Amino acid sequence: MLHQPAYKRVLLKLSGEALLGRREFGLDTDTLNGIAADIDDVVALGVQVCIVIGGGNIFRGVSAAAEGMDRAQADYIGMLATIMNGLALQSALESRAVPTRVQSAIPMASVCEPYIRRRAQRHMEKGRVVIFAAGTGNPFFTTDTAAALRATEMHCDALLKGTQVDGVYSADPRKVPGAARYDVLSYLDVLANDLGVMDAAAISLARENGLPILVFNIHAPGAFVQVMRGEGRFTRIIEVV
Repeated sequence: MLHQPAYKRVLLKLSGEALLGRREFGLDTDTLNGIAADIDDVVALGVQVCIVIGGGNIFRGVSAAAEGMDRAQADYIGMLATIMNGLALQSALESRAVPTRVQSAIPMASVCEPYIRRRAQRHMEKGRVVIFAAGTGNPFFTTDTAAALRATEMHCDALLKGTQVDGVYSADPRKVPGAARYDVLSYLDVLANDLGVMDAAAISLARENGLPILVFNIHAPGAFVQVMRGEGRFTRIIEVV
C-alpha cells in the first residue's frame, strides 16, 4: 500500500451525468458537494488537480442532433452546459476553501478565464484546482477527447475517469450481473473490444502520449484518494499488459 500519492499531477474527467445524483436533469447539490469533498482530500495530499467536466446532465449535443438540430450548433450548446457545471463545481470547491479557477475554451471573460495553457499550469503549481470547460472549443469533439488533450498539454501523470461503477467491465454490470471486471487493460484492448470507456480519439491520444487512464467509481466516498494512493478498486489502462 502506498501512503503517499502515486501521482503528482492528474486530470479528473467528470461526466455531466456524474452530477445528477438521483435527479433526471440538472445538478444534485449533495452529489456535487460529495465530489468536491473528495477533490479537496486529494488536493490536501499535495496532488495538483485539473478537471474536465461534461454537460450531459443539462444538454447532450448528439441527442439533439439526432432529433434534427444541426450537429455543430448542438455541440456548441453542450459546451455552454459544461461551463455551467464548471462554475457550479468551482462554487462547491471554494465553499471548502479550495482555490479554483475555471478556464473556458470558448472565451467568456465575464464569468471565467479563457483557456491559456501556461496560466493553467501556473495555477496548478500554486495549488489551485483548474476546471477546463467548453471541451476543446470545437464541435464534433467529445469531452473525453478534451480530457485526453488537456491532460497531455498539462503534462499530467495520469487521467482519471470518474464513472458510475468501480472500473471497466465487459458489459454494464448494472444491467448484466455476470459482466467481467478488468484490473488492467491495454489501450488496444479497449479499442478492439469496443469497451466504451472513452471514445476512440481519446484512447488513441492517450496511447500516443503514454498517458495512463484510471477508471474508478466517483460516487464511492474516498475512492479518489484511494486511487491516488494506489489502493481501492479501479481499472488501469496502459500500453502493455
